[in-house]
Amino acid sequence: MTPYPTERIALFIDGANLYSAAKALGADLDFSRLLEMYRAKGVLVRAYYFTAVIEGEEFSPIKPLVDWLDYNGFTVVTKPVKRFTDAQGHSRTKGNMDIEIAVDMLELAPRVDQMVLFSGDGDFRRLVQAVQARGVRVTVVSTMKSQPPQIADELRRQADAFVELNDLLPEIGRPRTPGAAPSARVFDQ
Repeated sequence: MTPYPTERIALFIDGANLYSAAKALGADLDFSRLLEMYRAKGVLVRAYYFTAVIEGEEFSPIKPLVDWLDYNGFTVVTKPVKRFTDAQGHSRTKGNMDIEIAVDMLELAPRVDQMVLFSGDGDFRRLVQAVQARGVRVTVVSTMKSQPPQIADELRRQADAFVELNDLLPEIGRPRTPGAAPSARVFDQ
C-alpha cells in the first residue's frame, strides 16, 4: 500500500518477530535505511521498536541495538525477560510484547492515517481489526518466503496490505555476516 506524501504513518516493530523473519531470509536489517524509506513515503509520526531485555547480565546481545535505536529516532519499548522452569524442568525465558504493541497502536490510532506492523504474529489479527475500525489503514510486513512462513494467514488476510519482507531487503537489508553478533535476540513467545 503506497501512502500519500502528507499521510501520517507510524511503524510498530515486534523486535523478536522481525528478527526471526529476517534471520529466516538470511539477512540483517538496516534500521536507518528503514526510517529513511518511510520518511520518504509520508509524515513519519513515530517508529516504535518493542523488545524484551535480559536485566542484570554484564553483556546482552540486544543492548547495542536498543541503544542505537533509542538514539536514532525510534521509540524503544522494553520490558524485562521473565525466567521460569517448565514442567520438564527446563529453564526458559519469556518476553512477549503483544500487550505493549496493542496499547500503543490503539493509543496512536486517532493521530495517524496508516500503521505499518512488522510482525507475522496471528494474535494481532483482532488488534488490526480494531485499529481499522478507527479508520486507520494497516500494512503488515513479514515473510511467506521462509520455511515455515513467518506470517500467520489470518493476519495477512486482515491487513489492508501485506508487504513481503524479502521484497524490501534491497532497500532496508544487508546480508548476514557469518559469525557476527546478531542484531536482536529472540525469546520464547
